[in-house]
Formats: sequence, C-alpha cells, structure tokens
Amino acid sequence: MKLYELLENNAETAIGDTEITSVTDNTAEVREGSLFVCVKGQKFDGHSAAAEMLEKGAAAVVCEHDLGLGDRQIITDNSRKLYGKLCAAWFGHPERKIKMIGVTGTNGKTTITNVIKHILMNTGHKTGLIGTIQNEIGDEIVPTENTTPKTHEFMALLDRMVREGCEYVVMEVSSFGLVQNRIGSSWFGIALFTNLTQDHLDYHKDMEDYYQAKKMLFDICDTAICNIDDDYGRRLYGEIGCEKQTFSTKENATFYADGIKLKASGSSFWFCNEGKSHFVKTRIPGMFNVSNLTAAMAACLKAGIPLDKIITAVESYGGVKGRCEVIPTDRDFTVICDYAHTPDAIENVLKSVKEYVSGRLICLFGCGGDRDAAKRPKMAQAAAKYADLLIVTSDNPRNEEPEAIIRDILIGLEGSSVKYEVVTDRREAIHYALKIAEKGDIIVLAGKGHEDYQILAGGKHIHFDEREVVAEGLKLLG
Repeated sequence: MKLYELLENNAETAIGDTEITSVTDNTAEVREGSLFVCVKGQKFDGHSAAAEMLEKGAAAVVCEHDLGLGDRQIITDNSRKLYGKLCAAWFGHPERKIKMIGVTGTNGKTTITNVIKHILMNTGHKTGLIGTIQNEIGDEIVPTENTTPKTHEFMALLDRMVREGCEYVVMEVSSFGLVQNRIGSSWFGIALFTNLTQDHLDYHKDMEDYYQAKKMLFDICDTAICNIDDDYGRRLYGEIGCEKQTFSTKENATFYADGIKLKASGSSFWFCNEGKSHFVKTRIPGMFNVSNLTAAMAACLKAGIPLDKIITAVESYGGVKGRCEVIPTDRDFTVICDYAHTPDAIENVLKSVKEYVSGRLICLFGCGGDRDAAKRPKMAQAAAKYADLLIVTSDNPRNEEPEAIIRDILIGLEGSSVKYEVVTDRREAIHYALKIAEKGDIIVLAGKGHEDYQILAGGKHIHFDEREVVAEGLKLLG
C-alpha cells in the first residue's frame, strides 16, 4: 500500500509514493518498508527509537515533534490517534463494514455483551464478541489478554470478523481502549453505559478523569442507552448530544424492569417499554443481572430485533462464566463464583444473594497487588454490609506482599461488628470456607470469576481455577 493511501489526508508527507509493507508501534515488528509510529507509553517512548527504526529498514516514522529525520518523518499532534486511523486504513476499514455495539462502565459489561451476542446469534445474526473473558467470532473462541485489544490487533480482529461473515460485533469498551485510541476510527450504532464506581484509579487521576474517559464513547455513536439508576449515568444522559434513551430497575425510563422477583435459581420481571409490559423469566440470579438483562434487551430492541424473539433468547440464556456462577457441590450449601473486584460490584452481588440465602452468607475476597490501593478498605466495608462472615485472602498479589495488601483491607473493618477470618493463601482459604459451611449457607468467592490463574511477583502466572479448587476441597472433606 502506498503511504499516501494509508494516510488518507490525515497527515502530510513528501514521500507519499513510498510502498509500505506494514504498520506498527512495536520496535520488534519493524521490517523493511514498515511505517513505524512513535507512541509514548508509561515505560517506553517510541520517539527515542525512531532513528534506529529507520536504520532497521522502516520507510518512515510518525512522530509528535521534529526529530530531525527530514522527509522520512511524518509529524502529527497525536500519534496514538493517527495510529488508530492508520491501522483501520491498513485493514480496509473493517469498522465500516460491520454493525458495532459498544458497552462501557465499571460493572456489568461482560454480562451485557454476552447476552446481546446470545440474542443476536439466536435470531440469525452472526456476531463477533470482544471482551474481558475471550473474543468470539460466531461460535469460535479467540483468546484475549486485554478487555479492548491493542490497536493493530483490534483492527485485525474486526477484519477477520468481517471476512468470516459477522453482521454485528458487540464489545466491552474499556477506559484504556478509549484514552489510548485503540479502537481507531470506529463508530458505534449503539453505545451503552452501565455505571461508574471506583476502579483503575492507579491509571486515571481521579473519578472525574475516569468518567471523562468513559464518556468518549458517546462522541462516536448514533444512539446512547444510559443507566439512570447510576448517578454518573444520569449525568451522562444530561451531557451528551446524540440520540439517547434510558434504562432502569427502579423507576420509569425508556426501558425498565418492574415486578421483579429474585430466587437462587434465577429471576423474573416485567420488561416495560412504550407503555407495554412483557413477562421475562431468566436462569441467572441477582438484581444487578435484571439490570444487565434490561440493558441488553434495550440494545437489541434498538437494533431492530423483535421483542418476542429477544425474550425467547433471554429465557434460554444460561449465564457467563465467573459472573454469579454457581459451582456444583452436591452438598446442602451453595458456592458462587463472581468476578466482583470493586466495592460496588461486591456490594451488588452480596446484596442480591442476601435476598435468598437461608443460612449464612460467607464472602471470601482479596485485592490485587500493584493496583488501586485506595479501594482496598472500601472493598471490606462493602462486603461487611451484607456478609455474615468474611474470609480475607489474596487475589493476584503481583509484586506486593499479600500480608501487606490484607492489612490495607482490614482497615475498612475497623469498628465493624462483622466476623472475619484471615487466611492468606487463597487455596487454603477456599478449603476453609468449605469446611465451615453449614446447611443453607452460601459462599461467594469474589474477585477471580473467569480467571484461571494467580499473578505472583515478577508477573509469574500460576494455574488457579476456583472450580477445580472447590472440587479439590470437597474431595478432602470426604
């Protein structure tokens, strides 16, 4: 591809007829004829390697200031942003050939995107999924490392989805993906906002910065659907200028749930829209999942899917791995695995479970190392609101001492009357929870969800699947 074709008038160059063989921001991937984009990251600034990349064979470099490289430098005010556009152009703009539905917010993204995909697939629309647990192309699973893939990987994935006949892609759009322009020149037909609670403040300066990052999605969409049960959702609805609709489980909205009934085996509610109510029965439990389902149904209705077919698909949906997932025990107590790793998420899942537990509610949780330390005591405070017993343990300690993380967590329990135990090793903690469980108790294993690993010092990953650990613990009990 010629350089001028790739740039699409987004930047100027004197060597537009140069043939480009690849586009990358990774120094290790530069080869003869590459266009190298200088991106400044947290640990490495690509500008420092620009001259070396030209020596390595790059045809030109994109940079944000004059590097003294003559005609072979292309200067732009935002190299990340231009890189997104270059990747889109390189793959022939797949984002223009597929209908895009984006979901952003702190909690609920994974469930909502999975439900939307399930509905679309069940109604005859081949759909791609980009999310936290995995990426999917129709029924094919594609492993992932990031909620929003890196720029080149993202466009390559969209291109593959288009080539394999996907009509839609539904994706979790992270704040990182938006701020770092990973989604290039994508435009979303429907963008959905779930909620905003404390998370990722190790990356964002504060909650306002986090909110503004999420808000970026609603500058690149046709229709926004906002959760007005959330304060930030209400604020967003008032600030954006695109077509906008609302959803709620507490009050009248464009789409809302009424007559909600919760049980351990699932829930039922009336889905209300345009003055009409439609009965829905689902196999996934929890009030927060009623909200998630309402949002997903709203998005599919806006996409033109008939409501009766939406309801049929929802009623056949079995849930997402690691999202309020019941782990089989064949005992007289219940074990639930959930990804809840923020104060709001852990409060939501425990509040929902509390409504149908007949015995004690036991919550096992920890907090990740090298991440937002300020939320640690808040996690404890949130868990203490509804749990009868807390088991405080580790969760991806990374380069921090697990005991130090736990000390931060316990600060949140000062003055609380809730009973708690500290078992630092997570495997031992799960085994302990199983050992003390009594008839009617529900054990919530919070934080890991779909993850099947623990991250230790130096980034070392060890296999750790809580389903296996539970089975192992039950076997030890006999």
